[in-house]
Amino acid sequence: MIDFYKFKASIKHLCLITKFFSCTAQWTGRIAILMVSLFTLSCGQQSLNQVKIDVKREARDPEAATGLNQKKLVFAEHGMISAANPYAVEAGMQILKAGGTAMDAAVAVQAVLTLVEPQSSGIGGGAFIMYWQQSEKKLYAFEGRETAPEHASETLFFEEGKAISWFDGVVGGRSVGAPGVLAALNAGQQKFGQLSWSGLFKRAIELSETGFEVSPRLAKLLAMRINPGIEKLPQSRAYFFPGDQPLQAGELKTNLQLAESLRGIANQGIDYFYRGELADKIVAAVQNSPIAPGLLNHNDLKNYQVKWREPLCGVYQKHQICGFGPPSSGAFSVLMTLKLLEKFHLAQYSANQKEALHLFTQASKLAFADRNQYLADNDYVDVPLNLLLSAEYINQRAAIIQPDRDFGKAQAGLLANGGTSSLERPSTSHISIVDKWGNALSMTTSIEMAFGSAVMAGGFLLNNQLTDFSFNPEKSGDKVANRVQPGKRPRSSMSPTVVFDPKDNLLGVIGSPGGSRIINYVSHSLIALIDWKLDIQSAIDLPKITNMNGKTSLEAGTDVADFKAYFEQLGHQAEVRTLNSGLHGIWKTEGKWSGAADPRREGIAAGY
Repeated sequence: MIDFYKFKASIKHLCLITKFFSCTAQWTGRIAILMVSLFTLSCGQQSLNQVKIDVKREARDPEAATGLNQKKLVFAEHGMISAANPYAVEAGMQILKAGGTAMDAAVAVQAVLTLVEPQSSGIGGGAFIMYWQQSEKKLYAFEGRETAPEHASETLFFEEGKAISWFDGVVGGRSVGAPGVLAALNAGQQKFGQLSWSGLFKRAIELSETGFEVSPRLAKLLAMRINPGIEKLPQSRAYFFPGDQPLQAGELKTNLQLAESLRGIANQGIDYFYRGELADKIVAAVQNSPIAPGLLNHNDLKNYQVKWREPLCGVYQKHQICGFGPPSSGAFSVLMTLKLLEKFHLAQYSANQKEALHLFTQASKLAFADRNQYLADNDYVDVPLNLLLSAEYINQRAAIIQPDRDFGKAQAGLLANGGTSSLERPSTSHISIVDKWGNALSMTTSIEMAFGSAVMAGGFLLNNQLTDFSFNPEKSGDKVANRVQPGKRPRSSMSPTVVFDPKDNLLGVIGSPGGSRIINYVSHSLIALIDWKLDIQSAIDLPKITNMNGKTSLEAGTDVADFKAYFEQLGHQAEVRTLNSGLHGIWKTEGKWSGAADPRREGIAAGY
């Protein structure tokens, strides 16, 4: 592990550790402050000279950077997995080698991630899954996005007649939606799996009982108190802060409650989770939360339905790019960004040339403006996808982009109603898998904020995905598209992506965690792969740049940070900061699969 405090080339004598503190039993954004510690490499210690920083800016990425771990490109002929933790990849590889499909392996990977990467995903959350069935030459899209409780109203996050801050809504039962990832995995495994359901949980149960080594990332995020709710709710405090101290890296940690939950799911199927003993535990934990008791009830769980959607596809430089449509805004925003850039022929630039990156930020601004205005659960809202991605509209919007200046804040096109600026958090994980039959899976899975709602049930954390809704149901007298409604699924930026070459052959799968920045991480990587002809590890390694219709963020400690003055000359509001992508991808290279994992997190790629 290359630590930021010691790796000079990466941090240029500056490390930032964000910490949340609360002064009351309730975690409130009005009083929460972020503190940072400034370190110089010449002093060999991590002194805690804390200074206040802009809460609004840093709050976008509470699952902070924790170090670099350089990765190498991996090649394989038969099967490949790239995921966020070595334990999870190992479990998935066992399934592939035993004759399981990519879908079978995904179940095993997610079960283990619930244990070893609880800050990012788990069976208490939701997921978007893209699945390529090679025998049918067909791409499927199905999702287990969380749903709002049946008794939720537009004013779910109101107190004293007005919307509370996002921070006030995070911790506790109120923010918990009906988890869907397990239902989605079950639906996919019934259709595409070959092994027995019960056997897919074997490794996760073993690790829960015998113990896993706490990773440096998990330990650091706990030490940083990235989610203060963990220490305020009794079950999560007892698990993550035994003896009032955070878990330590390398410590062997068991989770017997999770082992019991997984065994019940393995033996009794998902009814154990949605209708049985585990459902009782989930409902009780939500409704009796010491902080912000929630509305989730047994009906919300037993009535949960997996949604099978039409993939959202578009062509960029003769490549078919496919992803998830609403309620995810990911595929739309990725496709719009790429389509806006197509006429600028980014292949003429070298990788990460500053002129190309400027164009990228401008396209991203326009995509985010329309995303924020129109994207929501299309079971509740009419989302004009065809119009927004039409050639006429794209040409109209692309004309706004100027190569030599920043045009400022982008306004949404078309009709100006239904807009929302709800926040998303990057405590998410991405799984990419291909199997020996050529089936492929791209799955992004999340519990929202780092450590979710901090509410635990059955040994796992429950999501706080309801905070992805807009807290204010109206804007300028119009109903907001992404407002809370019973049974509705909140908007997401998760962007599991499947790519086909100009001859319509499967070329690769890719995705990332990172909250709203996911869209930029995936778009940028696709440009690197298609326009700049980089291998997938080099594409993922590239220094990152993001713009979500506001500041242009340049990754600290990298070459792009040196472009700050250039961007400011063009009129950008530029900042240098850590950018915590977690890309995991697989790409076809000269007849073999090549796999890559993001050096900014602890995942790996492995194949056979």
